Amino acid sequence: MSSPDAPRIIVNGRECASVDVTDRGFSLGDGLFETIAIRNGAPRFWQAHAERLVDGCRRLAIPVPSIDELAHELECVRDGSESGTARITVSRGPGPRGYAPPPEPLPTRVVGFYPATTPSNPAQRFSLRWCETRLALQPALAGLKHLNRLEQVLARSEWSDPAIDEGIMLATDGRVVECVMSNLFLVVDHTLVTPALDECGVSGVMRRQVLEAATCLGIHTEVRRVEPPEVERASAVFVTSALRGIVAVERIGDLQYSSHDPVVQDLIDRLETLDG
Repeated sequence: MSSPDAPRIIVNGRECASVDVTDRGFSLGDGLFETIAIRNGAPRFWQAHAERLVDGCRRLAIPVPSIDELAHELECVRDGSESGTARITVSRGPGPRGYAPPPEPLPTRVVGFYPATTPSNPAQRFSLRWCETRLALQPALAGLKHLNRLEQVLARSEWSDPAIDEGIMLATDGRVVECVMSNLFLVVDHTLVTPALDECGVSGVMRRQVLEAATCLGIHTEVRRVEPPEVERASAVFVTSALRGIVAVERIGDLQYSSHDPVVQDLIDRLETLDG
């Protein structure tokens, strides 16, 4: 009998924990994934995740899976659990050797559920560091949550200090892009600023929710190129991810940031009222 804390996984509609070794997701990273928070027995911001997955499949010319089918499979693996993490992976499927996509791909879909091991701490505040690993500029992949995560793997391997929660990544041209596992926001002169992701980076679902919430709250927002000195002079910094929501940043290196910024608190309060 499996442990109640063990992940539950469905591959192409069948309970399974493996894929074909010729699958292009395994051999080439040719695919996409979504990481989804399960809260109160439901996938949070499901529609936004589904829309991003559909958009990514279309951009990569991967046949779009049935969203209703994925939702059903997610319910099956959740199996009544009230909280945890879901991951949906869609690859182009098996294929012959070489880079050329098969003319009629048969996509692989993997739906997994990972029970929550520890409750999230809404009062948690992060400590960040600057990463040496740079993100390559590639507009064709910008915004996508594709399976090629080697830049993030290299960046995350740069530290083992448990006091460091996240790392800020720059592009090869020196601009600020995002953090290793989350998107980045700054409050500069009472304006909410987040880096543009038109040439690299992942356009996070929670990032989208924050931008929409800021519009509803009348907060002036700028999505644009950001340079490192702007991060250093910001009055407040926070990161966002689908699993954690908004997490305020306490410090980056030797710099300390405000713990009571009204812009950040208004956004946190607004997002907590949304069930997704």
